[in-house]
Amino acid sequence: MSATQERGRITARVSSAVAELLHEAADLAGTTMNNFVVQAALKEAHRVIDREKAIHISKDDAAMLLELLDNPPAPNAALTRAFERYMKEKYGEENRSAGQDARHESV
Repeated sequence: MSATQERGRITARVSSAVAELLHEAADLAGTTMNNFVVQAALKEAHRVIDREKAIHISKDDAAMLLELLDNPPAPNAALTRAFERYMKEKYGEENRSAGQDARHESV
């Protein structure tokens, strides 16, 4: 028993000049126009997705980021309060001092 794969359909209306150009390109590539258009669209889709998901930073920004990762600044008062609030919510009042000890050991 073979499983049938669900397929979608894409329809595009193009001028006759565009259709002729796509048909010629498909013939030269040795494939059908449908396959040619699908492969070209997939290639472009991957390119757009890769471009939009990538984060580009300058060399100076990368150096600054690496420096901060290697030598993080000391926590400020707001971060310290947030950490204490998190520890209290997660572990309760009785474990609050244990969480502070763990924080100081890791710094």
